[in-house]
Amino acid sequence: MNAESQKKFELLQEKSKHFSALLYDVDGTLADNMPAHKAAYVAAAAEYGIDLDDNIVEELAGWPTVDVAAEISRRYHKNIDTLAFAKLKSNIFIEQFIHQTKPVDFVLHHLLENVGKKKIGIVSGGSRSTLSITLDVIDVMGKFETLVCAGDTPQGKPSPQPFLLAAEQLQVSPADCLVFEDGDPGVQGAIAAGMGWVRVDKI
Repeated sequence: MNAESQKKFELLQEKSKHFSALLYDVDGTLADNMPAHKAAYVAAAAEYGIDLDDNIVEELAGWPTVDVAAEISRRYHKNIDTLAFAKLKSNIFIEQFIHQTKPVDFVLHHLLENVGKKKIGIVSGGSRSTLSITLDVIDVMGKFETLVCAGDTPQGKPSPQPFLLAAEQLQVSPADCLVFEDGDPGVQGAIAAGMGWVRVDKI
């Protein structure tokens, strides 16, 4: 890590010292892959005749893909099969982009530094199949106790449900959890769950 990343890592260590469980988002938080996700959304939307403004991906960061598809359908007045869109977007991402994924170094270092010291969970709006590949590419597989992803709860982020399920699975109080996010929906979910939070893209 360079000096700036080292300072950010130390700040994360300081912020997390009073928490017993750490919950990490993946896309844009542990994995530096938001440009790739944007490109996959744009390519999938083009198949439906939509010239997608990729800012929607940042705006809805953390939402399950089917929910983003539903919002695209609403905004662009297109009748989209949201499950088919989500599958298409996921396939494009996996085939064209996923193996280029790099970690966000100071966040990954923070997770690795706390393995065995604190309980660690992954809470993402992504599908389990895509997440498993991403986590493997950035070498995080096997270094967490629980993985909550799209479909594991009736509602995804910004609902608190995914975070509360992770806390339950880790057998910790929500107040003992610190959430690491890069988007507003995830932060809203963390606050609603009664957890601490850090926007890793704002430190």
